Amino acid sequence: MSLLSIYMRKYLLHILIISFVLLSARIIQSAEETHITLRSSYSVLSLSQVQSMSNIVMRKTDEWGFYGHSTINHSYEEKSVNGDKVVIDHATGLMWHQSGSSDYMRWNSAKDWIRDLNRRGYAGYQNWRLPTLEEAVSLLEASRKNDIYIDPVFNNEQWGIWTGDRHDSGGTWSVYFSLGNVRWRVKNRYARPVRSLN
Repeated sequence: MSLLSIYMRKYLLHILIISFVLLSARIIQSAEETHITLRSSYSVLSLSQVQSMSNIVMRKTDEWGFYGHSTINHSYEEKSVNGDKVVIDHATGLMWHQSGSSDYMRWNSAKDWIRDLNRRGYAGYQNWRLPTLEEAVSLLEASRKNDIYIDPVFNNEQWGIWTGDRHDSGGTWSVYFSLGNVRWRVKNRYARPVRSLN
């Protein structure tokens, strides 16, 4: 084999390696940038609006909401920031409080609990809030995990959580992980705060 042939083969091999690295970097960057954006501002929602939400499979509807689960393929990462546990969902660009409140409370008390969390700067942040209904429903799994319909990366004590969204009759929307459903006519739930990463 000639010396020129050896150099040509090495040259082609280098070109192939560089092309592969560049192509891989583009694919990884594209995957990291692609995520589902969920509504992050509160709203007053009718039953029909809730029952027509996207990214949801509904098993059954009723006069208070529906039973179903999210279709989002989550990419959860559990972290401890300054000793505080959070769960980052790279699929939606959201950071969740890993557990949430240990007390079952009314909606106004849940908002007060989050205000206190922000004063303390949980995980170094002061912009925690109640999730919107779309954000909270995104956590609903298709089947039970640790006895409730939520990924085991989350604490399973909080079987039902408040959202910041209201029903058009004045009630507040909540998500039940115990039954895998959404309801608006409730009195007490837990708080599981969320914040947007960007």
